[in-house]
Amino acid sequence: MERLSTRLTELLRIQHPILLAPMDVVADGRLAAAVSRAGGFGIIGGGYGDETWLAREMDAAGDARVGVGFITWSMARRPKLLDMVLERRPPAVMLSFGDVRPHAHKIKSVGSLLICQVQTLEQAKDAVANGADVLVAQGAEAGGHGISRATFPFVPAVVDQAPDTPVAAAGGIADGRGLAAALMLGADGVLVGTRFYASQEAAGVQSAKNRIVTGKGDRTIRSILFVLHVKTYGRPHIVVAYCRTIFPRNGAVVRLTCSSTKRKSRRDTRRRVPRGTSTRLL
Repeated sequence: MERLSTRLTELLRIQHPILLAPMDVVADGRLAAAVSRAGGFGIIGGGYGDETWLAREMDAAGDARVGVGFITWSMARRPKLLDMVLERRPPAVMLSFGDVRPHAHKIKSVGSLLICQVQTLEQAKDAVANGADVLVAQGAEAGGHGISRATFPFVPAVVDQAPDTPVAAAGGIADGRGLAAALMLGADGVLVGTRFYASQEAAGVQSAKNRIVTGKGDRTIRSILFVLHVKTYGRPHIVVAYCRTIFPRNGAVVRLTCSSTKRKSRRDTRRRVPRGTSTRLL
């Protein structure tokens, strides 16, 4: 296949301007390595930070050139996770959702590139000021956390704001047409998550992959749900689940419920979900 050259491919030394989104748990060492070996750039999903899992998946990636991505505010609570990653000198580290200032110099000082995901122009400005080598302009179509601006109006705005920094578009991009559209808007490549989730190499459960493949865009639900967090505390029949809020769907209230709840600490269960039948959308 002919090489498509952009500032992103040159900077990351890859064949195709396609980055794997660092989906927590799903983007493991196997998937990241597969993307990199196919000519893109795989990024392991460090997510909220599980040291044992992260070390194992970095080992699993073998000699493939892969990066690591973090939820920034969560990693900041356990900075040793970043130190562990940087000991391995990854080609790049991606930070999303949080202040990059305390971490930027440390990342760049070991020779790793700093990739910053942004959802507003103010965030883009701040990331560039703190040395971001690549900006990921994430639109509201993204399957993970996001804000409100749609991908394709947002991408050119970021490109115009940071003309000297490579930009990857993220959110709702799943094929070559999406890549071509992003390039036409001035981006240097794309960051893709959900499409890779459906791949054989991804660590996600098969039932979820099947839903992605068979689902239709018209069934997408965009909500103000921030996170559903489930913990078993070593006892499978005890589940703590909590979320930020509830939201409407088709005129009815959608609730998150759990089979049982157990308060472990005030911080863990600050917003508890009522008891119910199961952890699911009703």
